[in-house]
Amino acid sequence: MLASPSFEVVGEAASGDEAVAVVEALSPDVVLMDLRMPGSDGLSAIERLRDHPARILVLTTYDTDRDVLPAIKAGATGYLLKDTPRDELHRAIVAASSGEAVLSPAVATRLLGQVREPVSEALSARELDVLGLVARGSTNRAVAAALFISEATVKTHLLHVYAKLGVSDRAAAVAVAYERGLLRGRGR
Repeated sequence: MLASPSFEVVGEAASGDEAVAVVEALSPDVVLMDLRMPGSDGLSAIERLRDHPARILVLTTYDTDRDVLPAIKAGATGYLLKDTPRDELHRAIVAASSGEAVLSPAVATRLLGQVREPVSEALSARELDVLGLVARGSTNRAVAAALFISEATVKTHLLHVYAKLGVSDRAAAVAVAYERGLLRGRGR
């Protein structure tokens, strides 16, 4: 696959633990790392190699948010899909070796979408109803009465809202919801 006079394959690994050992022993310039491997996975290997000078290019079939963001945050220099044409892969390896970030077009599009619209699990219609009433100053009891649900259900909805918005209390949830435009036409 990588037959090229400018590349030398110095090692291979079948697991994340093996990959870490090979990288530490052989100090390659660039590592092609899959995410899903037996035993310790590629993500944990990337995290463990964060301070190693080798540039890590993820080469995988997985391009979901669950895979891409953690790999980039863990320290991967780039993220390519296994269907990347050979000439593009060669260019990516050269670019990564000089410290350039490399992303497949599909991954770049996904990341741009997240920058434009921050990743957060969408609030359900019912969670928005609860949050809208909370924004008006309603107590849990008043919200429960207005929506014909129990107070325990209101509390559950609020806990889900807090988790989805990354906050820990009612005031912060309302503030973040207004900031993100989630309560237009609700509350105030």
